[in-house]
Amino acid sequence: MHVSKDKTTLGLQLPTDPRWANLAKFSLQDILTDHAFCEQKAASTIISIIQMHSDKEEIVEALSPVVSEEWGHFRMVLSKLKERGLKLGIQRPDEYVKKLMKGKPKGQGRDQLFLDQLLICALIEARSCERFKQLWQNLNDADLQDFYYTFMVAEAQHYKLFLKLARTYFKEEIVKERWQYWLDYEASFIPHLEVRGDRMH
Repeated sequence: MHVSKDKTTLGLQLPTDPRWANLAKFSLQDILTDHAFCEQKAASTIISIIQMHSDKEEIVEALSPVVSEEWGHFRMVLSKLKERGLKLGIQRPDEYVKKLMKGKPKGQGRDQLFLDQLLICALIEARSCERFKQLWQNLNDADLQDFYYTFMVAEAQHYKLFLKLARTYFKEEIVKERWQYWLDYEASFIPHLEVRGDRMH
C-alpha cells in the first residue's frame, strides 16, 4: 500500500521504544489478544462516560457511535485471530493504563474529573495510534500492515474527538494547561515501563 507521509500531530513527548515493534513481530497472538481487549475496554470506558454525563447532549451524540466503532474493532481483531488460526487469550493487566490512572489527583470535583476523563482517553488514543503506526511501518506482512493502518487512522480520529469534546466544555487555556500536564506525566513514566512485545501499551 502506498500512503503519503502521515502528518498527524499527536503531541506525545516521547516516541515508543523502537524495540517494541520488533518484539511484537514475534508475539502475534499475544499482541492481537491484548489489542482485542484494549478495544473492549475502550468501549466500556466510553459507555461509562456516557452514563456519568448523560445530561451533556454533545457527549451522548458524539460518543455513542464510538462505542459501536470500538466494539466493531474488537470483533475485527477476533476475526483476524480466527483467520490466522489463533485463539483469544486471557485478558492481562494494562500496566500503562494503570500507571496513567495514578496521575489523577484524589478528591477531584465533578468537572475536574470529567476533564481528566476526556484527556486520558485522548492520550490513550494518541499512544495507541502511535503504536499502530509502528506496526504498520515495521511488520513484514502486507495484510497486517493494512489491518493496522486502518486502526491507526481510527485512533487518530478518536484522539481528536476527545480533545474537541474537552474544548466544548472547558476554556481553551484550561484544556491546554491540563493536556500538557498529562503529556508531561506520561513522559515521566514511559521510559521506566518494561518494553514488551506482547502488549499494545
